[in-house]
Amino acid sequence: MTTLTANQIQQLHSNGVYTTPPEHPLFTLETLSSPTDGKDLLTVLQTVSQSPNMTVAASFFMRRYGMFTAMQLVQFIQYEELWQGEPDELQFGAVHEYGNMTVSTYPKVDGWIEVPIEDSADVVRKLLIQIQTVINALRSVASVSPNVLWENVFGFWLWQFHVMLNDPTCTDEARIVFNHLKDDSVWEGNSSHSRFSSYLNGCEPTDLLNTTVRKTCCLSKDVPGLMQCGFCPLKE
Repeated sequence: MTTLTANQIQQLHSNGVYTTPPEHPLFTLETLSSPTDGKDLLTVLQTVSQSPNMTVAASFFMRRYGMFTAMQLVQFIQYEELWQGEPDELQFGAVHEYGNMTVSTYPKVDGWIEVPIEDSADVVRKLLIQIQTVINALRSVASVSPNVLWENVFGFWLWQFHVMLNDPTCTDEARIVFNHLKDDSVWEGNSSHSRFSSYLNGCEPTDLLNTTVRKTCCLSKDVPGLMQCGFCPLKE
C-alpha cells in the first residue's frame, strides 16, 4: 500500500475516480463479471443513466470505466503507483456530477501500490486483460460492438498521453508506456493486433486533438443530459 498525496487525490477525483466509499454503491468489478448478475447490473446502469436501452447503457458505462483506466496509466507514469486491488475491491457507485446522475469508480484506497516503470510491459498487459474482461461482461448481455467500447477507453488515453508526452517531468516514462500500448505483442491474448495503434493510425496524440479520430459513435447523444460529441463520426 502507498499513501496518495493531496495532489493525486484531487487528480483522481476530478476524473471520476474516488478514494472514499460510494454513498450509493451499485456493484463491484467482481459482480459485473459474474455470468449470473450481468443482465441485472446492466439494467441498474440503464436506470441510473436513463439510457433508452442496454446498448447505450453499456457504452455509457464503458466511458466511465475508461476514465479509471486512464487514471491508472497517469498514476503509474507520473508516480510509479498503480491500483492492484481485487475485483471485489473496485466498486461502482451512483453520484451526481455536473448536474447529471452518473456512475463513477471507487477503488479501495489501499489497493494503490508502488510499481516501477521497468514493469510497464506487464502493467500494460494486465490492464488490457482487465479492460477486455469488462468488455466481455458488457457484451454478454448487450448488443454492442467491441470497437465502440475500446474507442470509449482510447478517447481518454489520447488526451492524457497528449498531456504527459508534452510534460518534461514524465515524457520519457509516458513514451515507454505509450510504445507498449502500440506493440502488437503486448495485446496477444486480447487481440491479433494493437487496437490502440489502429486507433492512432500512425499519429501522435497531440496531432489528433480536435480531429475526428473515432470510427464509431460512443452513443452519448442518446443519454439524457449528455450531447453528441463535437467530433462524432456521425456528425454532419
